[in-house]
Amino acid sequence: MKPCHRCQSVIDEYILDKELEPLRDLTVDDFNVCADCVTVVADACVECGGAVYVPPGDSRVPDFCPACRADRIKRTGQDPGWNRDPMST
Repeated sequence: MKPCHRCQSVIDEYILDKELEPLRDLTVDDFNVCADCVTVVADACVECGGAVYVPPGDSRVPDFCPACRADRIKRTGQDPGWNRDPMST
């Protein structure tokens, strides 16, 4: 069991898995934070309408979920980042 990268409490993998359920293709192994430090926003991805993960310490909600961001990098070879360019909306 690993400690949370942010608050150092022991990561309860069962609770974290439930918190991350809306994020497709991700598991608890993809994160190094506990469920208390994870922020998941449902229905926020502009591509798939799925949930997004807000990185610790970031106040902006990402436009792309990790899976859609990875898909776009694979397709285009370019990283769109977490947020769309305001000019492309």
